[in-house]
Amino acid sequence: MRQRFLDQMPVIILAILCLGTALMTDRFLSAVNISNVMLQASVMAVVAMGMTYVIISGGFDISVGSTVAAAGCAAAVVMLEFGTGAGVAAGIAVGCLVGLLNGLLVTRLDLNPFIATLGSMVVVRGVVLLLTGGRPIMGEEGLPDAFILYGRARLWGVPLLTWTPIVLFGLLWWVLHRSAYGKRLYATGGNAQAAYLAGINTGRIRASAYVWCGAMAGVAGVMLAARLQSGQPTSGEFYELMAIAAAVVGGASLYGGEGRLAKTIAGVLIIVVLGNALNLMNVDSYWQRIAIGVVIVAAAAADRLRHARRD
Repeated sequence: MRQRFLDQMPVIILAILCLGTALMTDRFLSAVNISNVMLQASVMAVVAMGMTYVIISGGFDISVGSTVAAAGCAAAVVMLEFGTGAGVAAGIAVGCLVGLLNGLLVTRLDLNPFIATLGSMVVVRGVVLLLTGGRPIMGEEGLPDAFILYGRARLWGVPLLTWTPIVLFGLLWWVLHRSAYGKRLYATGGNAQAAYLAGINTGRIRASAYVWCGAMAGVAGVMLAARLQSGQPTSGEFYELMAIAAAVVGGASLYGGEGRLAKTIAGVLIIVVLGNALNLMNVDSYWQRIAIGVVIVAAAAADRLRHARRD
C-alpha cells in the first residue's frame, strides 16, 4: 500500500495543487484559464516526453531549449519559401539532427551527457542567433495561413496545439511500454553492462533516445512557432530545466531505468499549474523562477532518497 501510494504521488500532488488553487481564486477553473493552462502545457509536454526517453536511457539533454528555437526558426524560413508541409518537416528534421549529434557525442566519443549537451546547447543557440541576427522570422506578410490556423484553431473546444501532445503520447507510450525497443531502453538505463551482455546494442539504444528527444524538441519548436506566429531565435529558454524537472517530479530516475510517460505529463502539469497559480495570485514573476528551482531540487532530492533506501 505504501509503495502504491508513493507511485501515485505525482497525481496526488497535482490534485492537491489544483484543489488549493481553486479554493484560493475562483478564476482558476474558468474556461479561459483552463485553456491557457492547456496551451502552456502542450509544448512543454512534448519536450518532456522526449526527455523521459533520454533519462530512462541513463542520460539527459540540456540542449532541448536551443533545439526548440532552432527548429522553430528553420520551420519558419523553409515554409516561407516552400510551404507549410516542407517547413514542418524541416523543423522536425533539425531536431532529429541535433539529437543524432548528441547521441553520437555521448556514445561514440564517450562524452559525459552533461558536457556533450551543454556544448550543443551553446553552439545551436549561437548558430540560430547568428543566422537570424537575433530577429524573429515571419516574412513580410507573415507565415502561411494554414500554419497560423494550426496555432489558433480548436477541435471540439480543445486547441489543435493541445491535440498534438495527446496524439504523440499515444505513439510514444506504445513504443516505450509495449514494444521490444522500450524494453531494451529500460534495460540499458537500468544496467548497461548487463544489457550489453544480454545482446543489446546499448550504444545504439542510447543514441536513439537522443534522436527521439531531438525529434520531440523539433515538434515543440514547430508548435511554438505556430503559437507565436513566427520563428523566435530566443525562444525555448529554461525548457531543458523544466523538462528534466517534469520527468523527475513524475518519478523518472536520474540514475536511469525508471520513468513513465503518464507521470511525466503529471509532472508537466504540476509545474504549469504552479506557475499559473502564482500568476493568478499576482506573485512576482521572479518568485515563479524560485518556485520552479525549488521543485527541481526537491525532485532530485526525492530521487536520491528513493535510491538510498534501495541501496
